[in-house]
Amino acid sequence: MKKIITAIGIIITFFIIYFLQSNFFTWFTINGVMPNLFVIFVLWIGLFIGKKVGLVCGIIFGIYIDFLIGKSIGMSGVMLGLIGLLAEYVDKNFSKDSRLTIMLMIAVSTIIYEIGMYAFQVIRWSINIEILTFLKILLIESLFNVILSIILYPIIHKLGSLVERQFKTKTILTRYY
Repeated sequence: MKKIITAIGIIITFFIIYFLQSNFFTWFTINGVMPNLFVIFVLWIGLFIGKKVGLVCGIIFGIYIDFLIGKSIGMSGVMLGLIGLLAEYVDKNFSKDSRLTIMLMIAVSTIIYEIGMYAFQVIRWSINIEILTFLKILLIESLFNVILSIILYPIIHKLGSLVERQFKTKTILTRYY
């Protein structure tokens, strides 16, 4: 029952993040660049719940985002699914308890997501490669996401620990003779 309530909470959180991304952060941009809250959210799911749930949520949320915002359907789902999948592998090697580690994970995830999306756009739409403009956008978005992670770290860590206890703990029943 707790897992179902948590799943409903994740879906509601996704819609809140979608609202913030599409309405609130359009007013607060740095040089025309908004943060990508979806990368932070899918990374959080992959870190604290697991790679399978992170992969599935990343794909589903990404396809939903593509239906509403994107020019092509599927690429955001692939990239967010990749972020959710990589989060579990990063979780095994690094500590989630460190604020610096979370900041680095978010920065690297943002860079991976944006490079994948840019590469897809270059291939799909045959646009000219503008490295300096892309690097400027990549740097601003990564910094914006890291700043948000610093502000939201207490919430990320507290909710993540609660969710992790529900999804990752295994109860072992032993039998004594």
